[in-house]
Amino acid sequence: MQGKQEETKLSSAANSMQGATKHFYGTGRRREAVARVYVKPGPASFTVNGRPVEEYFQNVAWHTAAVEPLKFTQMLDQVEVKAQVKGGGVGGQAGAVRMGISRALAILNPELRPALRKNGFLTRDPRMKERKKYGQKGARRRFQYSKR
Repeated sequence: MQGKQEETKLSSAANSMQGATKHFYGTGRRREAVARVYVKPGPASFTVNGRPVEEYFQNVAWHTAAVEPLKFTQMLDQVEVKAQVKGGGVGGQAGAVRMGISRALAILNPELRPALRKNGFLTRDPRMKERKKYGQKGARRRFQYSKR
């Protein structure tokens, strides 16, 4: 009896999920920037913090970096991308969005993962700003030495 009740609960939950379109999530990080990227199959649209990607990343290099995984996988016109980015500068944010899209696409279609990995889209760039040291002006810069 109990097994039958669980079976009906599962089937009702499965039925409610069929109507909903599934989002695929990827987190991207670059320097101090963190991007939360949601990708779902559907009409082609790409928004970053509620603005179109062309408007948010106005520099051609930043725009190209953000859109690169979609162009590489030829899914630019097949998916809807929504990204929320915070922290860092615009260049770091573009790199974070790039990684977030790559991770979400790898979940959406696991066959793309080896190609994305080979071309460096899934590799986290570990370079960060070096901390300032005490007794110095910056990370490496010393205070000026005065001989006399």
